Amino acid sequence: MAGANGYNGDGPVANINVTPLVDVMLVLLVIFMVTAPMLQQGVEVNLPKATTAPLKGTQEQVVLSLDKDGQVFLGSGNQLTLDNLGKKVAAVLAARQEEDRKVYIKADSALSYGRIMDVMGKLHEAGITQIGLVSAPPGGR
Repeated sequence: MAGANGYNGDGPVANINVTPLVDVMLVLLVIFMVTAPMLQQGVEVNLPKATTAPLKGTQEQVVLSLDKDGQVFLGSGNQLTLDNLGKKVAAVLAARQEEDRKVYIKADSALSYGRIMDVMGKLHEAGITQIGLVSAPPGGR
């Protein structure tokens, strides 16, 4: 006589036991919950110099230079203050009438990271969102 599940005792049972599967999944969930916060933290590293190819363009690029004292220069000799930096660079880019408004920052390696972020923040406030950082090739200066 067949039981409630249709099994009459003659053949193999086709029911899946999900208890071991649930146990394994719960263990994996706990492992991932414990290890995920550890993956979010950074490790202090000494970053290498970039080995990318030079950028090609049809026009002269807008380059901001920051010396080791934190002074900002537009081009070769036009010193700018942090207060009028965004307005001056936005005016230069508006005069060029290009659709892509790219600015490149060339900063001294001895300069603090905070100063570079201040300059990038002022550029962003002026509506300039395409900012590139210039690096030296390995072994060169």
